[in-house]
Amino acid sequence: MIKIAVASVFVEDQSKALAFYTEVLGFEKRQDIPLGDARWLTVASPAGPDGVELLLEPNGNPIAKTYQQGLFEAGIPATTFAVDDIHAEYARMTRLGVVFTAEPVQAGSVTSVVFDDTCGNLIGLHQVG
Repeated sequence: MIKIAVASVFVEDQSKALAFYTEVLGFEKRQDIPLGDARWLTVASPAGPDGVELLLEPNGNPIAKTYQQGLFEAGIPATTFAVDDIHAEYARMTRLGVVFTAEPVQAGSVTSVVFDDTCGNLIGLHQVG
């Protein structure tokens, strides 16, 4: 059986991304392996310690940088995370200074919102139900 173990998001600065993803979003650092100028740097949800890890991948490759900028300029989230209470997360993150593109919007049974991760990406949050 195939399963997702690692997903990635390109970031402009791995150290800045690690701080944002752990201190603001609440993820935990899982792997931090030096690889020359970069690191194999992953975070994961404390709610799923054996679940999918998010690789904070440097955007040093021109193709990665172009892709990242293109998504950002088009207003497309690089990835989306699930939350149990989107309004509580929106309020908490707003208090921490996170910049959102708009307030949470409900479409059918899904409520979503998009924020700037300060590392070159827009990231989505969604809540089902």
